[in-house]
Amino acid sequence: MNREHLTFLVVLLHRHCGQHCNLISRKYVITSVTIKNIYDLDTPSLLVDLDQLERNIRDMADLVANGARALRPHIKTHKTAFIARMQMAAGASGLTVAKLGEAETLADAGFDNLFLANQLVGPLKVTRLLELMERVQIRVAVDSMESATPIGIASNARYLKVPVVLEIDTGLGRAGVRSLGEALTLSRQIAEQPGLTLAGIFTHEGQLYRGINGVDPTVASGVAQMMRTVAEAIRSQGVTCDLVSVGSTPGVPVLINEPGLTEMRPGVYVFNDRMQVSKGIARERCALTVLASVVSVRPDGTAIIDAGSKSMASDSPFEDRTYGEILAHPELTFRGISEEHGHLGFTGAPSLLVGEKVRVIPNHACTCVNLHDTMILHRGEHVEDVVPIECRGKLK
Repeated sequence: MNREHLTFLVVLLHRHCGQHCNLISRKYVITSVTIKNIYDLDTPSLLVDLDQLERNIRDMADLVANGARALRPHIKTHKTAFIARMQMAAGASGLTVAKLGEAETLADAGFDNLFLANQLVGPLKVTRLLELMERVQIRVAVDSMESATPIGIASNARYLKVPVVLEIDTGLGRAGVRSLGEALTLSRQIAEQPGLTLAGIFTHEGQLYRGINGVDPTVASGVAQMMRTVAEAIRSQGVTCDLVSVGSTPGVPVLINEPGLTEMRPGVYVFNDRMQVSKGIARERCALTVLASVVSVRPDGTAIIDAGSKSMASDSPFEDRTYGEILAHPELTFRGISEEHGHLGFTGAPSLLVGEKVRVIPNHACTCVNLHDTMILHRGEHVEDVVPIECRGKLK
């Protein structure tokens, strides 16, 4: 699109009600409203600073390339084909997804070489996986034979071999095997299973977010050592383990020079958010904001905006229990949230007026993006384009 003056697009749902009234199709309808400036947009709107987005993508690609690692970004943060294409153009070797629905959507958009970093359980998902394998290259996570065996049996029946990646819990306490013995046993069983091949191992070192003053390099070093130990032990028993993959944005700078790691899977780096700022990322590197309107200013020292948990999400990992940062208004505190409203606190005379618009840096970019149908791309205050968030809500 990229017109000098963008004609704003509105998503309309047209319900074609036949006998069963079950067909819903979406299309974009051009309205007569021409939007030139982000502060003329209706609210709440999800904004993405193109200059900063391009810088973030370029810098991460350069960092990983200089470390001689493969970059496989996680698209669960942005959920768009538009940004995925930017990442591939910058040198990504492939893409990581969290859900089959995301993988199917990317395949429809022409992407190949995907890693589904999640366990698939149940015949419906196994069938969808094998159908997708006939279209694109895809690897899938496993951490037990209970999940791996049905995939192997079904793929063998179709004369296919599914590449699986064994998940290692390196301290997060979520999915993944938690001992060397378990990893060795499972890797042997996978190698012996018709219909499966072991591509390697992976981890999500999400525990790096727990550091009070940024990333603890000792914890990061422990992650790398555990992954090396597991990979070497698997190889020592005659099983191939080429891939050793780690995945988190704050982990990349501290893990990039660790030997034995072959792939990085950061996600939130494309936008950054308040959680990344708390880990040392400069506030100016945040490309994602939510534009909101002040709808009420109360005498009790509260201003109300029209962006609540349905626009911002309600993640609040900070001790002060705040829900975002108001740009250009350090005197305001985002101290409360409800479904449709954000509650901003101020002291003294109110600094905002009803009808004024503010931009909010969300605490967590991934959950925030998943609440919106579209994102507005801008440079400075000039609206450049609007793109759909195709993978939004792909939960299955």
